[in-house]
Amino acid sequence: MREKMTADLKEAMKSGDRRKVDALRLINAALKDKDIEARGAGKTVTNDDVLALLQKMIKSRQESLEIYEKNNRPDLAEKERGEIAVISSYLPQQLSEDEAAEAVRLAIGETGAASIKDMGKVVATLKAKYAGRMDFAKASALVKAALSV
Repeated sequence: MREKMTADLKEAMKSGDRRKVDALRLINAALKDKDIEARGAGKTVTNDDVLALLQKMIKSRQESLEIYEKNNRPDLAEKERGEIAVISSYLPQQLSEDEAAEAVRLAIGETGAASIKDMGKVVATLKAKYAGRMDFAKASALVKAALSV
């Protein structure tokens, strides 16, 4: 994944795609920070860590996008949309609403969860199977709703 990002950065620089260059540089900087943090802890950064980082970056930009739109700043909102698009292109295909609901149902069955107290086990199972493919904030809400019944 990192090699693809590096190749894409070179390609964007050659083609003069300023927006993509900026977004890829932000990703690379965040990855370097993650590498340094992991090295300090005596670990290595896995692909799941990279996917989680990219999702975190997207979530941050979506929050900024909402703020810019509320405050009538279309120029900044457009910049955030562009970064979201570039970052999203490196994530695997996200699960649809129906697929996410089915995954939650299967995880509940697999863990034998019966109440809200078991929510952590269900979410942990989902994170293990669907890292990078599911919005876990939405998944948590689905799990909570399913276990509240």
